[in-house]
Amino acid sequence: MTKLALAINQKRCIGCQACAEACKMENNVGMGMLWTRTLTEGSDVMDAAVGEFPNLRMDYLPLGCQHCENPACQKVCPTGATYKDEMGRVEIDYDKCIGCRMCMAACPYNVRVFNWTEPVHDPETGYGDATVPVRHKGVMEKCTLCKQRTDNGQKPMCVVCCPTHARVFGDLDDPNSEISRLKRERTVRILLEEMGTEPQVFYFV
Repeated sequence: MTKLALAINQKRCIGCQACAEACKMENNVGMGMLWTRTLTEGSDVMDAAVGEFPNLRMDYLPLGCQHCENPACQKVCPTGATYKDEMGRVEIDYDKCIGCRMCMAACPYNVRVFNWTEPVHDPETGYGDATVPVRHKGVMEKCTLCKQRTDNGQKPMCVVCCPTHARVFGDLDDPNSEISRLKRERTVRILLEEMGTEPQVFYFV
């Protein structure tokens, strides 16, 4: 069995958005859309100081699909377009997606984007891995854990491009993997743990 997962060291994250840009370029994400982004905890914008002067701080929270073990999005999808695959990833079958946006409403992490219009790319020919499926108007999109890469044993591009090595990727079903060791030995944070979605993305400091 395989359960691909991602761990993020919040102490190492500097909010540079390299993960978001790497994801966008690798996966041919349209202009004005992001599959992953880095927020500032305590604020509703990406880069803001929190607190009162002179006691200010910035704690960054990288956020993308949590690839939940018990995904709320899958439960409400009427066509089976959202599914868990054999590697533990939550994926979307774009041919089955009817654009009802039920998954977007059900996801407690607000990490899906919807193509209200035909996606715009600059350059128009697109960018990134040529094997990434083309998405059209009327379908949902989100982080796939770079399926085209992780299917071949490579790391997601957000992990590869993180300049501070804040991201750890691996198989939670392998007890000897770095990510399994981190989950055993470190105090980890699960976003909205009370929702019972059991994310396969977790945070540590």
